[in-house]
Amino acid sequence: MSRVVLDPTGELAPAARQRVERPPSLEGRTVALLDISKARGDKFLDRLAQLLEERGLRIARFRKPTFAKVAPVDLKHQISTTCDVVIEALAD
Repeated sequence: MSRVVLDPTGELAPAARQRVERPPSLEGRTVALLDISKARGDKFLDRLAQLLEERGLRIARFRKPTFAKVAPVDLKHQISTTCDVVIEALAD
C-alpha cells in the first residue's frame, strides 16, 4: 500500500520523506506528547497521558508556543534527544 504525505507548509513541490518504522512496542521508551497549542488539544493529551502512565510508560509533555508556526528548533532538539516516540495533538 502506497501512502502520500502532504506537507502543509506551502512548498511548491512536496519534500520526499522516508517514513520511520514504528517501534514494535512502547515498553521501555519515553513518549513525547506534543501540544501544538490548538484549542482542546491539551484535553486529548491529558487523557492519553493518563492511559499511557497506567500502562507504566514514561511520558514527557511539550507545547509549541503557537500552532501557526513550526516548532522552534530548540523544542524539536529537546524532544528528539530525550524521547523515543512523539504523539502530536491536532484537536480543535
